[in-house]
Amino acid sequence: MNIELKEITIRELTEGYEDNEEAGVLGFGGKLDIRPPYQREFIYKDKQRAAVIDTITKDFPLNVMYWAVREDGNFEVIDGQQRTISVCQYVVGDFAFNSRYFHNLQNDEREQILGYKLMVYLCSGTDSERLEWFKIINIAGEKLTDQELRNAVYAGSWVSDVKRYFSKNGCAAYGLGSDYLKGSPIRQDYLETAIKWKNDGAIEQYMAEHQHKPNANSLWLYFQAVIAWIQATFPTYRKEMKGVAWGDLYNEFNEQEFDPNKLEVEISRLMEDEDVTKKKGIYSFVLDGKEKCLNIRAFSKNQKREAFERQKGICPDCNEHFDIDEMEGDHIKPWHEGGKTNEENCQMLCKSCNRSKSGK
Repeated sequence: MNIELKEITIRELTEGYEDNEEAGVLGFGGKLDIRPPYQREFIYKDKQRAAVIDTITKDFPLNVMYWAVREDGNFEVIDGQQRTISVCQYVVGDFAFNSRYFHNLQNDEREQILGYKLMVYLCSGTDSERLEWFKIINIAGEKLTDQELRNAVYAGSWVSDVKRYFSKNGCAAYGLGSDYLKGSPIRQDYLETAIKWKNDGAIEQYMAEHQHKPNANSLWLYFQAVIAWIQATFPTYRKEMKGVAWGDLYNEFNEQEFDPNKLEVEISRLMEDEDVTKKKGIYSFVLDGKEKCLNIRAFSKNQKREAFERQKGICPDCNEHFDIDEMEGDHIKPWHEGGKTNEENCQMLCKSCNRSKSGK
């Protein structure tokens, strides 16, 4: 890896700046790719963007930036995208600082900004060397998410295409699935979730296999199928549906036929059940019947102590005596048969008997 330190004025940096879907985000007379495929979307908030301009107007130094030198002699930003876009947006008039746009400034004020010198390291080397450098220098600052780093490692035609579906503000995946997914598209949460669903959690494997595919159609079609299945199977929306592992449920149950009306009756009943402490788990339970999804309310310490004293420490299953810390609370009438989590329905079983019963 060869590294050269160079001074770049803001006038040079902002020359030919453009930000559009076709060309991407370019600067430095069209020679600088400000947002390569593996980079995140612009995420600076107004306060952060203003801090960059404040630093420049006071002639304080900005942190050094890093550009990779491409084989064709052009450049791409490795580190400093957020600061670079902030500067360019201000100079072209996208936002005001201290209630003044760039064109509102006096000539000498504009010249001070345009003549401000940025310190840039120009990094030459192989793709793998540049990407390794990218990971190292981004340890500081606004930490990259795991998926943002994956986008860097597996940069290629597939990542470029998939980002238009999953990784932009107002992207198609957000419009379709925001009621059901947690996280932010621009921090790659939607993309990470979709790949995890599609490939049984093996995200890196999927991206490695698809890195040079011309498009991401298969993942996008899969995602649409998952959302359509959710809406058909559970047409009544509740806030508890956000963040459910829908892809896992789709993969297991999409070929089975369910009656949405019967499911809704059961869901409504469980939502009202105070013993069900994990309402989100109801959607898994009505399909697979596994109570562990629901986190059934546990007996309190007082309820367990009362049952222990009532039983005089005797486990009713094996008739052996135990200390209280060797026993666990159990529903006499099972929860799925209507048994409640109250003192009348509590018994203490030794750990061995209770776990044997739970496994039946």
